[in-house]
Amino acid sequence: MESPVLLLAMLGGVLPALLWLGFWLMEDRCEPEPKRYLVLTFAAGGFMVFVALFIEQKIMLYLTGPALLLAWAAVEEVLKFGAAYLVALRTRVFDEPLDAVVYMITVALGFAAFENTLFLMTPLQDGDVLRTIITGDLRFIGATLLHSLSSATIGIALALAFYKGVQARRVAAFLGVILAIFLHTLFNFFILGSGGGTTFWIFLCIWFGIVVLLFMTEKIKQPQRDYC
Repeated sequence: MESPVLLLAMLGGVLPALLWLGFWLMEDRCEPEPKRYLVLTFAAGGFMVFVALFIEQKIMLYLTGPALLLAWAAVEEVLKFGAAYLVALRTRVFDEPLDAVVYMITVALGFAAFENTLFLMTPLQDGDVLRTIITGDLRFIGATLLHSLSSATIGIALALAFYKGVQARRVAAFLGVILAIFLHTLFNFFILGSGGGTTFWIFLCIWFGIVVLLFMTEKIKQPQRDYC
């Protein structure tokens, strides 16, 4: 692959994800997370794209239709959560409820950045500039937000159980992953079989989910405001 194509694909895939990440990190500006953990979590999310692709290709040999879409969503959500847990959520840096949301969104955007890069490579290699622009816009608006929303669902669940016991956290993590898989599967199912009008409503629902996520994030941040 020619290096300009790879560079353009990475710029188109990574930069939008970094913009979203910058926005979400502003929500944690009172007690920002260590940069090295954010970088490692973002990178771990990107690495999981290649793990997911390998597993998904194997799954395609055995499943089709809705079952395949469910399996794909499950693989990606479990891998994203696993990456965030191994890098940050099992360490001492996870010391306040909002951290769960921050690290889950960071790993999701790392995943989305590298996934977007792979999606952009084909049209760039073919010299199809218009398709590249359209693909980039759809990934930026839809899939990137979907990854953020689904992973943040797990983060919200963990945040709400932060001051409870270990068992409660495990239950919260499990339920969060199940809900994330459900949201991701719905997106895959409708976006792959929809027309232009339906796509608009799907993206509108994702934006509504982001608004709800922002509201929940503000509620989680409430105890910080006395000393922020």
